[in-house]
Amino acid sequence: MVMVASVRVVSDWLIAAEPAQLLPARSQMAFTLMFHIILVPMGVALPALMLIANYKGLKRNDPVALTLARRWSHAAGLTFAVGAVSGTVLSFEMGLLWPGLTEKYGDVFGLPFAIEGIAFFLEAILVAIYIYGWRRLKGWTHFWLGLPIPFVALVGAFSIISANAWMNTPAGFTVGPNGEPTNIDPIAAIFNKALPLELAHFVVAAYMAAGFTVASIYVVGWLRGRRDRYHRLGILIPFTVAAIATPVQFAVGDSIARWLANNQPAKFLAMEVVTQSGADQPEIIFGRYDAETNTVSGGVRIPGLNSFLTGGSRDTYVQGLEAVPPENRPSNVNIVHTAFDIMVGIATLLVGLVAWFAIAYWRRRDVPRSKLFLWVAASAGVLTYVAIEAGWIVTEVGRQPWIVYNIERTSDTVTQADGVWVSFIVVLVLYTGLGIATVTVLRAMSRRWKRQDTRDEAAPYGPRPAPEPEAPEPEVDAAGRAGP
Repeated sequence: MVMVASVRVVSDWLIAAEPAQLLPARSQMAFTLMFHIILVPMGVALPALMLIANYKGLKRNDPVALTLARRWSHAAGLTFAVGAVSGTVLSFEMGLLWPGLTEKYGDVFGLPFAIEGIAFFLEAILVAIYIYGWRRLKGWTHFWLGLPIPFVALVGAFSIISANAWMNTPAGFTVGPNGEPTNIDPIAAIFNKALPLELAHFVVAAYMAAGFTVASIYVVGWLRGRRDRYHRLGILIPFTVAAIATPVQFAVGDSIARWLANNQPAKFLAMEVVTQSGADQPEIIFGRYDAETNTVSGGVRIPGLNSFLTGGSRDTYVQGLEAVPPENRPSNVNIVHTAFDIMVGIATLLVGLVAWFAIAYWRRRDVPRSKLFLWVAASAGVLTYVAIEAGWIVTEVGRQPWIVYNIERTSDTVTQADGVWVSFIVVLVLYTGLGIATVTVLRAMSRRWKRQDTRDEAAPYGPRPAPEPEAPEPEVDAAGRAGP
């Protein structure tokens, strides 16, 4: 059954993938984006985690917190460097794979890319100064020089999310008689209607992903019996940040779903797989949508829940997919719906995990002892990244067939050049190697830290290795001769 369903999904995509370059172009863009987005939360949120540990270490003269801060900064430097490479490739792909978009609308939404470039270089400089400064700067001077990093990272996230939000809610121009944009207002394009919720949704997700991922590393050590203060702080600092972000994310996600129902109904209907218009709509969890009959088979149905979540009442009227012309529906409703259910399911699980953590910590002021909690917490980082990937699938596939919502179709902007499959394969091989190299270096760093290697401990204000005992000076008699 799974194989048959997979074949049908691929066949649906192939049928929709005209012209011939559309499928490989979308595949390459999807792969590079899904790779890059693994690194983005570390670039956005990991600097905040390292600065929290740094502040705690300075404020309380805590060498363990300073050790964590320094090591997290090294990991942040590596992931930032790899993310810079993959992000640059994405920028080139925008022009090479979708020349119809950048040529026609570049003047409208191109400013955020310039802002992102400035933020990238500034963040690179600040990260380099922070890492370099561990050995050469006084404690508080070093901390204050690092403090701008999370805010500069937010500027970079803001610019890219602004460009993506513009594609969902285009603004800042009017369509002229010849179909070309006129009366261009780049500021209005940047601050489009989708920006506030989309930015909040992604930034909070980044803090969840970074917090749960970093904490999960130390949870694994905790499960293996390493119950020292180093692992305790390594769990509590990032997990607390993620725990604060999780309920916020749940509320933001609910707001976005309601917003989509009014502003991007086709995407909302694909997410919720609502087929027929009416009130008292059920919430369908998973299931299989058939585009030919506009029906859903299988899945779990919760009566009235979709209408209630949309408008606060089971009597809320919800439009169905039958009201959307087939050519304007998302290119694959099943992918959008399944990804949405995965994202919401993981978010619900993490809310329960956070509630467990909050109650246990309130009672004991320590890491919860339950093995079940620890096993789920050890998986939380991976689960959060799965949710992020699913969320981007909902955002991008759900907007299809439009690259600029309700204005420009994706198929009309794709490159006409041959060889896109070749470039996709080359990118696939190169990124696989880059991913393996990144994981290898991170594991090498981890092994060195496990060996308590002190070569990177010589910070002016951080923990230092114990001094070697000095050999006693030989006794000298009155004649200046060394004694025994």
